[in-house]
Amino acid sequence: MTEEVVVTGFGVHTAFGRGAQAVRDGVFAGVPAFAAATRFDPTPYRTPMTAAAPGEPVLREVLHDCAHDAVTMAGLNRGAQAAVLVGSAGDWTAVTRFWREREETGLADSVPAHLAQGLADRLGLHGRRLAFTNACVASASALIHGWRLVSSGWAPAAVCAGAYLVEEENHAKFDSGRALAKDGAVRPFSAGRSGLLLGDGVAVLVLESARTARERGARVLARFTGWGIASDAYHVAKPHPEGRGMAAAARQALNRAGLSTVDYVNAHGTGTPLNDSAETNGLRSVLGPSTVVSSTKGTTGHMLEASGAVEFVISLLALLDGVVPPTANYFAPDPACDLDYVTEGPRKADLRQVLSLNAAFGGMNTAIVLEHA
Repeated sequence: MTEEVVVTGFGVHTAFGRGAQAVRDGVFAGVPAFAAATRFDPTPYRTPMTAAAPGEPVLREVLHDCAHDAVTMAGLNRGAQAAVLVGSAGDWTAVTRFWREREETGLADSVPAHLAQGLADRLGLHGRRLAFTNACVASASALIHGWRLVSSGWAPAAVCAGAYLVEEENHAKFDSGRALAKDGAVRPFSAGRSGLLLGDGVAVLVLESARTARERGARVLARFTGWGIASDAYHVAKPHPEGRGMAAAARQALNRAGLSTVDYVNAHGTGTPLNDSAETNGLRSVLGPSTVVSSTKGTTGHMLEASGAVEFVISLLALLDGVVPPTANYFAPDPACDLDYVTEGPRKADLRQVLSLNAAFGGMNTAIVLEHA
C-alpha cells in the first residue's frame, strides 16, 4: 500500500532573514534583496551584487536553526524515526579549507555528507542519512527521495533540507562564465534579462505519511502528491530550446498527482536568456498558454542547491495564504516568453494545486506538485 505524503513543518532562511514572515515581506511583496557583496571583496568581478543576509552566517548553524523550526512546527520529538536528507554542496569556504588541512581543522561537518549526519545527530533522529549534491536540483531531489521513503513505508517521516549561503568561489565561477546579470538585477522572463545573481537560501521540510500525522495529531499543511525527474541529455549547460526535459518532469509530476493542470507554477526562472524561453516553451506544451507562472528568483536570487527546498516553502506559503508571488524586476515583454508571469505584484487567488520546477546544469529537471490539505 502506498502512503499519502503530507507536509507538517518547515523552517526557512533567505536574504530577507529567518522565518515565513520574512519570506512574505520580501518574496511575496516583490522586493528584490540584491546589494553589493560584503562577505568578500566584489571589486574584481563584473557585478558586485548578491542577495545575502547581513553578516557572515555559518551554514551548518543556519541549517540547524531552520531544522529546529521545522521539527518544532511538526511536533517531531527527539528519538523519533525519521530519515534526514540534505541537498547541498556544503560550506564552500570551509570545505576547501577542510580538504587542504584535513581533520586538523575540525570542519568535517561542513562537507555535504557530514551536514546530513550532523543534522540528524543534533535533532536526535534515527533513520537514513543521505546527501544530494546534484547542483541546482539537489534539495528538490532530497524532497523527492524523502517522498519515496515515506510513501513506500520505509520511513514514517523524512526531514528534507537544502542549504546554500553566498560565498566568493561560486560568485567568481558564474562571473567568469558571464552568467551574472550585468545590470545587477535578475529579470525573469523579461526582455533585457542578462543573467542570474546568487542568493542565500536554507530550508527544511518535514514530510510524513498522512496516517502517521493523524495518529500524532499533527497539523497537515499541505499534501505532496506528485513529482517528476527528467534529463534533457542535450548540452552540458544549455537547456533544450523547447524545454523538453522540464516538460517531461512536469508531466510525470502531474500524472503522479492525477492532475491535468495546476493553479500556479513556481518556475525555475533564472533570468538568463536561454533558460526562460526554454522553460516557457516546456510549460506551454504541458499546461497551455494561459498558465499562471512566476519566478521568485527576482527577489531571492539563485540559491543553487537550496533552490528546490526554499521554493517548496514559497509554493507552500502560496497555497496557505492564497497569494501568487510576483515576478519582480520585469522590464518589458519578450516575444519568446508569452505566459502570464504575474508582473503586476502579488495576486490573490484560490490556489488548490501548485507546481514547483527546478533545473540544473547537465540537463537535470525536477517537478513537484503540492496540493491544499
